[in-house]
Amino acid sequence: MDPPEEELLRIAVGADHAGFRLKEQLVHLLKEWGHEVVDLGTHSEESVDYPDSARVVAEAVARGDAERGVLVCGTGIGQSIAANKVDGVRAAVVHDATTARLSRAHNDANVMAVGARIVGPEVATEALSVWLATPFDGGRHERRVKKIAAMERDEG
Repeated sequence: MDPPEEELLRIAVGADHAGFRLKEQLVHLLKEWGHEVVDLGTHSEESVDYPDSARVVAEAVARGDAERGVLVCGTGIGQSIAANKVDGVRAAVVHDATTARLSRAHNDANVMAVGARIVGPEVATEALSVWLATPFDGGRHERRVKKIAAMERDEG
């Protein structure tokens, strides 16, 4: 697949044991496309707890050490839940190109979570390409994203 047409980014990537193999494939693609990749593990199929990888990727994004984050676990759900506990992170579970596009265009998602047991590598590759290339639409969606940020600060 050709690289998506977007700016080159610093992307933090993490996975649990269920997502390790797909993470490795996505890391390879991201580097091939010219992005700077920060691989935060895991580095094998040995069992690990998904909240740990979700946290380090989410914190890297929240601190500004990476512009975006990609998480891979069995379903994408657990890591997205964990990542969304970090202020400033908007993690979205992505199943295909449509959910990838809408998570960026409408929600300004800065972390993409994908399930290695749910989608195959081809679908994950297409979703990642679309997710990276899709800008935030702003407009009415910006008001909604600001409301989410206010919730994080407990401002109602």
